[in-house]
Amino acid sequence: MALTGRAALLAALGSIPVGIWEPGWTGLLAVNAPLAVACACDFALAAPVRRLVLTRSGDTSVRLGETAEVTLTLTNPSGRPLRARLRDAWPPSSWQPGTETEASRHRLTVPAGERRRVTTRLTPTRRGDRQADRVTVRSYGPLGLFARQGAHRVPWTVRVLPPFTSRKHLPSKLARLRELDGRTSVLTRGEGTEFDSLREYVPGDDTRSIDWRATARQSAVAVRTWRPERDRRILLVLDTGRTSAGRVGDAPRLDAAMDAALLLAALASRAGDRVDLMAYDRRIRALVQGRTARDVLPSVVAAMATLEPELVETDARGLTATALRTAPRRSLIVLLTTLDAAPVEQGLLPVLPQLTQRHTVLLASVADPHIARMATARGSTESVYEAAAAARAQAERHRTAEQLRRHGVTVVDATPDELAPALADAYLALKAAGRL
Repeated sequence: MALTGRAALLAALGSIPVGIWEPGWTGLLAVNAPLAVACACDFALAAPVRRLVLTRSGDTSVRLGETAEVTLTLTNPSGRPLRARLRDAWPPSSWQPGTETEASRHRLTVPAGERRRVTTRLTPTRRGDRQADRVTVRSYGPLGLFARQGAHRVPWTVRVLPPFTSRKHLPSKLARLRELDGRTSVLTRGEGTEFDSLREYVPGDDTRSIDWRATARQSAVAVRTWRPERDRRILLVLDTGRTSAGRVGDAPRLDAAMDAALLLAALASRAGDRVDLMAYDRRIRALVQGRTARDVLPSVVAAMATLEPELVETDARGLTATALRTAPRRSLIVLLTTLDAAPVEQGLLPVLPQLTQRHTVLLASVADPHIARMATARGSTESVYEAAAAARAQAERHRTAEQLRRHGVTVVDATPDELAPALADAYLALKAAGRL
C-alpha cells in the first residue's frame, strides 16, 4: 500500500486549519475524517497486483545497434479495473544512455477480466545476453489517492549479436570470387589449380593453358579453364586473451577481429569451403565445427555473441595443440591475434613450426589508427615526441611481421575499418594462387 502524492498533499492541506482554529488531535481527526474515508475507499477499489498474470513474447535476438521489441501481456483476473503504472526493468546496457526512463515505463488501463499488451523497446549497447529483471506494477484507485504496488518475475532473454558491419564489403568480394571461378564474362581465364572445363582459345589467354590433345581432336584451339579448389577447410582462431581487451576507438580489439572473421566466414562458405571457429585464451571459449554452408554463419554469430576478452595471458602452446586437434587435415588456419612483439616472440614463434609444417597460416591483427595519426604529427615539441614514439611502435610491428613471414605466415595488419576487407583479400589471393 502506498500513499500517493495527491493524498499526501490533501492530508497536508487538511492539517493546516487544525493548528489555527482548535489545537489538539480532536480537531485534526474531525477535519481529516472525510479524507481518511476517501483514501480507504480508493484503496479498496484499486485492483490487486499480486493476482495479475504477466507473460512475455517478442524478439529473442538482435544485432548490436539495432532495436528489439519485447511485448508484455498483462491479464487482470479480478473484478476491478486496473489503472496502473508499470516499470519493465532490464540491465542498464539494454538502453541507449538517457532513454531508459521513457522506454521502460508504461501507463495502462485494463478492464476487469481483460488483458492488455505493452511493448518495451531495447537498444543494447553491448553484446551478450540481456535478461529481464522484475516487472513492478503500481495499481491506483479511481481517485488516485492510494495505490497498491507489487513486483513480478517474468523471465526473458535477448541475445545481442555482433553487428557485422563489414557485411557491406561482401558483394565486392563475391564478385572477385566469381572472377576466380571463371564465371564472369571477362577475357581472363579462371585461376586456381582445380581443372574446370575446356573452351575455345581467345586472344589474351595464357598459352600454357592450351590443351594440345583436345585441340588435335577439333578444328579450334582449346584451352583448359581452372577454378579455385573447393571443399577446403578453414579454421578461424580468435585470441580472447588480455591483448584482445585493448580498446581501439570505442571498442575492444576483439570486436574488430570478430567482424573480420564474420566477413571471411561468409565469403568462404559461399566459395564452397568448410569453416570452423575456435575462441581460445587458456581454454576453449567457443567452438563451432561441422556446420553446413547454410548454417555456418548463424552458428558463428551466435557463438561470438557472448565472447568477452579475458584478462589472462594467452597460452600459445595450448592454442596450437587445440588448433591441431580441431583441424587434423591440412587447412587454412587464420589467427586473429596481436602483433605486439612480446606475446609473438615469447609465445607464438616457438610453437609456430608445428602449425606451418601441416597447415597454411594467416595471421590478422588490429592496428591502432591513432598510432598512424601520431606518426604524422608535427608543429610542437610534444607532437615531435609523439611522432617518434609512434614511429618506434610501427617499426616494432613491422619487425614482428617480418619474423612471421620468414616462417611462411601471411600477415595482415590493418586498422579496424580496413581489417575485414584486407583479410578477405588475403584469403582470395591464397585461393587464386592455389595455396589452400
